[in-house]
Amino acid sequence: MDQLLDKFGRKISYLRLAVTDRCNFRCQYCMPAEGIQIVERSDLLTFKEMYRITRVLSELGVNKVRLTGGEPFVRKDFIKFLESLSYNKRLEQINITTNGALIGAHIAALEKMNINAVNLSIDSLKEEKFNTIVRRKSFREVRKVLDDLTASSIRLKLNIVTLSGVNTDEILDFVALTKHRDIAVRFIEEMPFNGKGLRATGELWDYDKIYHHISSHFQEIEKMNDGKSSTSHNFRVKGSKGTFGIIPAFTRTICGDCNRIRITATGLFKNCLFDQGVFNVRDFIRKGASDKDLKQLFINTVHHKPKNGFVAEKMRGTNIVSESMSTIGG
Repeated sequence: MDQLLDKFGRKISYLRLAVTDRCNFRCQYCMPAEGIQIVERSDLLTFKEMYRITRVLSELGVNKVRLTGGEPFVRKDFIKFLESLSYNKRLEQINITTNGALIGAHIAALEKMNINAVNLSIDSLKEEKFNTIVRRKSFREVRKVLDDLTASSIRLKLNIVTLSGVNTDEILDFVALTKHRDIAVRFIEEMPFNGKGLRATGELWDYDKIYHHISSHFQEIEKMNDGKSSTSHNFRVKGSKGTFGIIPAFTRTICGDCNRIRITATGLFKNCLFDQGVFNVRDFIRKGASDKDLKQLFINTVHHKPKNGFVAEKMRGTNIVSESMSTIGG
């Protein structure tokens, strides 16, 4: 079987697929308060096109898919699309990243589909601060979803973007959640994908600072086996049911064995979060490409995947990185 291998010998097995660029939140680290200019619906990949892309990639060895947005649950018939993906037996994992505001009514259905994990974005455990960060009054719904997902059979990960001067005072509170809950709390370095560029801050909350802050308060910390191509460095406070991890998304110390590709809601294929996109698979499909054509294009494109995010950023030809994460794919 043909496989997706880059020139560094890395096997690509993980697709992050954005199903929409639309979102019902306006998170400060993701987009401006007024939102972003969303594309016409006709420019979005159809679910039929997404299913085909995923099937072809699975025939090339991709066995893990993460559905992102925008917010995936704002797109009509997203649940039906998930159900169709669940019939692809080559996919060993189907995961979802969500802001939690709309998923609550679907948890039972997701359990029946054997969705492996949900990544819930929740950047504060305090109602007023949470609502300020997301620019919506949705804390109570999201906090209930946190509890409901914890009680479900679906693996739960909490994603917290560490915002200097905003929510770093809650890092220890999030770690404390893992004591009695079998969940994974993950702190993410702030990135420039907010529609404006990197935010000016008084201090840099990078991997080292986050870890030293936690380890100075929780003395017995055990290093976990991260597994190949993990996006986070993972730990457990001794005696806790859950774990915590740190994702060095901006300092990019996880690039060495990267196994991921991205496809945006408009079909832009990205070898790396920090590149500008390599080609538009939507246009290729709509011009009549066969499955064989798609496979060859994916194989050729992945071969040129950059060594790391710094190389990908340099290849952009500009020092300004100002896209919204909502358009890139969560």
